[in-house]
Amino acid sequence: MLREMTKANTGRFVWYELLTSDPKAAIAFYSDVVGWKTQPFGSDDYTMWVGSQGPLGGVTLLPDAAKKMGAPPYWQANVEVANVDETVAKVKQLGGKVYVTEDVPTVGRFAVIADPQGAVLSVFTPVSEMQSHDITKPGEFSWHELYTTDYEAAFKFYQAIAGWERLGEFDMGAMGKYLLWGRNGTQLGGMMTMPKDMKTPDGRAVPPSWMYYVTTSDLEAALARAKAKGAKVLNGPMDVPGGQRIVQLLDPQGAAFALVTPPKS
Repeated sequence: MLREMTKANTGRFVWYELLTSDPKAAIAFYSDVVGWKTQPFGSDDYTMWVGSQGPLGGVTLLPDAAKKMGAPPYWQANVEVANVDETVAKVKQLGGKVYVTEDVPTVGRFAVIADPQGAVLSVFTPVSEMQSHDITKPGEFSWHELYTTDYEAAFKFYQAIAGWERLGEFDMGAMGKYLLWGRNGTQLGGMMTMPKDMKTPDGRAVPPSWMYYVTTSDLEAALARAKAKGAKVLNGPMDVPGGQRIVQLLDPQGAAFALVTPPKS
């Protein structure tokens, strides 16, 4: 029965983890900016983020293996699949990489992968069904954006491993095209081929990577809190098609994330 449920749920984003250099400081930052509460899980090494609809992710220390590969603090999402090992085999077949495959007792099995262009994600098969959140509510992750070197190739990869659907695209002029994708007819995010000269505020080239957007009811107030606590603005704030307003940020430890407000009614 669970396998049938996970097949039906394949492609859902179910958990978001911050891997950072200073979990205690990150907890103070996001608790103030986004309004999350926290809850311990298992050992002292992992703390869950808790929103108004319950746990939605966690924060932990950036692993040494990731540091040795040059990874800065970053957000990593978990996408549900019916069978992690079968998905891992497909990832390898399609030219992706597999960094970690592991069981979490009573929770499920996950694998940290990179797509063929290098963006990192986790695929996850839960032990029991996980309830979906209403992603329109404040404090929930509501949009998932991939910056890559070849968005068409990246989409074909994720379509194969997660079943995502192409739901449209729009022309951004000199920036190229922006692919809209989702599941069951509902948009979940976008993909774009990033400019070759795209840089971080400290001048580093931006590698293929994911950006996750958190809904907030008052973007300007949340942005003011973020800047007061040491966040750096990457882009925005600005209005985007659909009536939302967004801002992209680096938290004080260097992890990229974004804030978004729903369209005005």
